Amino acid sequence: MKIVFYKKILAATLTGCIFLSSCENKIEQVNQINAKGIGRDESKQVVIRYSVNGKKRSVLSGPLMYRVSDTANYVEFPVKVHVDFFGANDSIESKLDAKYAKYNEGQSKVFLKDSVRVINILGDTLYCDELYWDRNRTNVEFYTDKPVKIRTRTQTLNGTGMDARQDFSMYHIIHPIGFVKVSNSDFPN
Repeated sequence: MKIVFYKKILAATLTGCIFLSSCENKIEQVNQINAKGIGRDESKQVVIRYSVNGKKRSVLSGPLMYRVSDTANYVEFPVKVHVDFFGANDSIESKLDAKYAKYNEGQSKVFLKDSVRVINILGDTLYCDELYWDRNRTNVEFYTDKPVKIRTRTQTLNGTGMDARQDFSMYHIIHPIGFVKVSNSDFPN
């Protein structure tokens, strides 16, 4: 009986030693594992519908989306993004395309880059390399300090820096380049 008891104690002690010796990590390994602690969720073929007070305001789509949980959470579209903006009568007022987008959740601001294009219902088209879309800026949701090109039915406008409404019905080029055609009705009497 004593031999069986001693065997059980010996087996329990050896098992405990094995568990204790296998639970050792070097501090470098722990730091390396913790450094990879950024959480990233991946979604494919994404469609996001944004509404205000039950009215559709925009529909955003992209083939690939990352949602990153870090000190500053953000959503990233690394391949391309397309957005349709809707007006009061539920019709499309403007469209936006870019090859890259990053949405900063804390600021409600989207950074767009690489072949950015915005088209309004009249066909006026903005081309630029970088554009911000900030929903907190009323009536000037789009802005950039980079070169822009705007094509209308009758002219092409170039410049550096711009701000515009989200529906792209009104825009202002901060530093226009070249000649701008102005009608006589725009001059004061």
